[in-house]
Amino acid sequence: MLKWIGKMFLRLTGFETEGGRPVERRFVLIAAPHTSNWDLPLMLAMSWVFDMRVSWMGKHVLFNPPHGFFFRWLGGIAIHRETRNDRVKQMAEEFAKRDELCLVVATEGTRSYTPHWKSGFYHIAKQAGVPIVMSYLDFERKRGGFGPALMPTGDITADMDQIRAFYSDKVGKRPDLFGPVRLKEEM
Repeated sequence: MLKWIGKMFLRLTGFETEGGRPVERRFVLIAAPHTSNWDLPLMLAMSWVFDMRVSWMGKHVLFNPPHGFFFRWLGGIAIHRETRNDRVKQMAEEFAKRDELCLVVATEGTRSYTPHWKSGFYHIAKQAGVPIVMSYLDFERKRGGFGPALMPTGDITADMDQIRAFYSDKVGKRPDLFGPVRLKEEM
């Protein structure tokens, strides 16, 4: 049923999928460019089309009643941004508990322009010993799909060069809000 809903939603929005789903069973999934509220429903629709169960981190207020159950059902994991929790460690522990986990991370951390990506996705994958899979929603071509898997080596610049190359031609809904593909550690 979800696969059908996903296909219908994509058809209504004019989007199509490209390629196949990742073969890895546990990975961090980059969700970029992230420039619009449309990114979440499109990403969920694509995950349903590809028969993927995704998990994602969201502001804890999304999980309050009455809609909290719904967001958990969609794969949401509540996080408190205002407290200094070690989210990298928490997410790495989630990977250790599960045989399958696709953790979607909006690397920009916001839909607004930012001069660098948040590095949590990289450190979660490195600490958990899982690959990073690149995904995209290209609003210019109305296509979405998955790119290559990258096992983080610890050489952040070299790894980010591969990620930059992949996203060099991807266009968000609001291109002016898609900042440079770089981590603060690289600045």
